[in-house]
Order: sequence, then structure tokens, then C-alpha cells
Amino acid sequence: MEILILVVTLVVELALAVYSIVTKQSRHKLKSWSRIAMFIGFIMLSLGKVVIWEYTWVLFAGLLFLLAFKGMVVLLREQTRTPSYKAFSTILKFLSLALTIVVTLVPVLLFPQFRLPQVTGPYEVATATYSYVDQNRIEEFTDQKEHRLVNVEFWFPEQAHGTYPLLMFSHGAFGIKASNTSTFTELASHGYVVVSIDHPYHSFYTVNEDGKVTTINPEYMQEVNNANKGVYSLGEYFELTQKWMKLRTDDMNFVMNTILEQAEQKKDLVYNRIDTKKIGVFGHSMGGAASVALSRKRDDIDAVVNLDAPFFSELEFNKEPNELTAKSEAFTTPLLNVYSDDVWIQLESSSSYIANSFSNENFKDAYNVHFKGAKHLSLTDLPLFSPVLANLLQGGRKVNIDKYYVIETQNELVLRFFDYALKNKGQFAPQATY
Repeated sequence: MEILILVVTLVVELALAVYSIVTKQSRHKLKSWSRIAMFIGFIMLSLGKVVIWEYTWVLFAGLLFLLAFKGMVVLLREQTRTPSYKAFSTILKFLSLALTIVVTLVPVLLFPQFRLPQVTGPYEVATATYSYVDQNRIEEFTDQKEHRLVNVEFWFPEQAHGTYPLLMFSHGAFGIKASNTSTFTELASHGYVVVSIDHPYHSFYTVNEDGKVTTINPEYMQEVNNANKGVYSLGEYFELTQKWMKLRTDDMNFVMNTILEQAEQKKDLVYNRIDTKKIGVFGHSMGGAASVALSRKRDDIDAVVNLDAPFFSELEFNKEPNELTAKSEAFTTPLLNVYSDDVWIQLESSSSYIANSFSNENFKDAYNVHFKGAKHLSLTDLPLFSPVLANLLQGGRKVNIDKYYVIETQNELVLRFFDYALKNKGQFAPQATY
């Protein structure tokens, strides 16, 4: 719809400019009526829900309004003389207006209207946000000697009674806590309390309860980008991954303990909903790696879902002969791995994924699922919100699978897995490939 509106608007303006040039007249009245008609047409599309009104349409709607208002003024004003005509001026005005139209539609093209993934549970879902201050840690990314502050958001059954399993999510390397909102909503609608963490300075941005915005740390971003490019030695790469895992798991440990303490006191609507004896963790990319790592540190985690991540916490570095190896300790917590093509092709070839290898007996009981044709960000909601940004961040590599099929099937799999592992509900026997 966004592309169609852009094309129609440009074609109308081009036709008006060409007609003006061919007839060698300014055609102000025709242009005025045409622009008034375009504005009315846009209003009708919005009222008819063909165009779903969002803030992204504000600039374009404002431009149409200004053009229509100017047209009304022209029509109401008495013309005492025929307006002069100049071909060069007509061409220049068309090019300027065409550029303005494109610019005002950029937000819509970046974030086009989309349908929300299916929510199949019986419960209405509510949300709540909190900022937790860790009195035991000083923020390492600043020199202000301030305590580390972690922002979280909950998704939970609104009109419901009783308690429900707690699920904690950790976002990817440059992600945000809302990266998998459709998954959180689907889980909460089926009777789960889901909490998602913004890891400050690892998150692209995060906003605390006071409105303070914290953006991603440039040095950390450079570290991740250099690691992906193979800039570091194997030993340096290993040390970085362990540093990232420590920060992530410290955040998750702190948040988990804070929630469990609040749940015991039952002072809040959200905490009242939590069954502290049933806990799962999951995450995407670096967040998936942190989820696996956290389950090694805590004995109260009953299920883990890893979305497209290497098991950084399961690696060891041997200086001689300069290689990464997998730890020898069996992983006994129920685990579901969901992989895109980006990771699937590395499972048996990249040293970063040596612990994920199917030959690793320590993870012999893990469930492994592959979405053939999907890319790394296909396992988040970003391709729904902004296909353009998702493609750019994935280097323009083509996705050969329907984005709704991926996220809705993934949401179903994650739900069924947690139902099976935490609620003893049904069986879990996923396909190997989707």
C-alpha cells in the first residue's frame, strides 16, 4: 500500500507537470483540484482502514494538507490575469515536490503497516515496565560511580486468577527488550508471565522510568563487529565472549532474584501472578547464549530456549594448539534450539559453534529446529515492523521463507516447548526442518 501511494502520487504530479508543459500553461486550477482530491482520497483511505493510521504517516498527511489548502486558496482567489508559464520553472517545481513526497514517505517505507502475528491464547495480555537498581554493581560503562540500572518489561495475563510460570528473555547483541513482542504476547495469552530485559549499553537503546535514554556503547558495538569480521585472535575472541556473557548473566541473575523476592512479598499485580517454582529462560542471538549460560549458574531454571546463538558458556580455549573446545559437562536442563540458515550452516564448521555441534554428547537430549530459508533476524519481529531495516542489517541477503510463517511457527514451538517442560502439558516432537 505504501509503495502504491508513492507511485500514484508521483504519477499524478508528473502528469500535471507534463500536461502543463505540453499545453504551455500553468494549469493552477487543475493542479489545485487534483491536490484537493488527493487529500480527500487519503482521508477516505484512512477512514476505510485501507491505510492504518500511524505516526509514520504524519509528514505525508501534512504535505497533502498543505497542498490542498494552497489549492483551495488558489481556487477561491479571483484571478485578474493569466499566470505566467515557464517550462524550466515547472520542471524544477515538479522535481522539488517529488523529492519532498519521497522524503515524507520515508518513515512509512521504513516502517510499513503490517498485521500482528496471531495471538491464540484465552487471556487478555497486559504489560508493565520497571527499572531495577543493582546496589551490588557499579556501572562499568561510565565513570560516574553509579549503580547499574536495568530496565525490564512484563507481559502477563490481565484478567486471570492463580499463578503462572515465569519466563525471562534476553535480546540480541544490538537488540531491545521488545524485539520478540509477538512471542511474549502469545506466551502470556496462554498463561505465562514473561519478563524481557534491556541490557544497558548492550541494548540499542533503553529508557528508564524517569525517561532517561541510554544508547548502545560504541566500543562494545565495535567489539562485536570486529569479532564478526574475524579481527581478533582466537584467544581474544574467547575472552570477549566470556566478558559479554558475564555482563548478561549478572543482569539476568539480578533481575531474576529481584522478581522472585517481589513475588514472595506479593505486593504488586504482576508479581502476584508468578509461580516461583516454574521458571524458563530464552533469548535471541547473544541473549540465547546468555540464557544457556544462566541455566548453568542457577538450579531453579527448568527450561531453556536458544534462538540462533552459539553456546559461548560451553567453550574452552586451549592455547596449545590454539583452539576452542567444548566443555565435557552434560547439559541436563530441557533445551530447544531454533536455528536460521545463518547459524545452521555453521554448526559443523565454525569453531564458535563447536559446542552446538550435533556430535556434542553433552547436548544429546536437546531439540533442534531449522527454519530453512530464514535469516538471523527472521527469528525476531523486526522483519514485520521494518523489512527494509532487517534486510540492511542482514547485508541485503535474501530471505526465502514467509516472515509470518517463521515467527508464528516459532511462537507456537516455543509455547509448546514451555508447556511441555514447565506445565507437563502434551508432548513435544517438533519437525527437524520447517
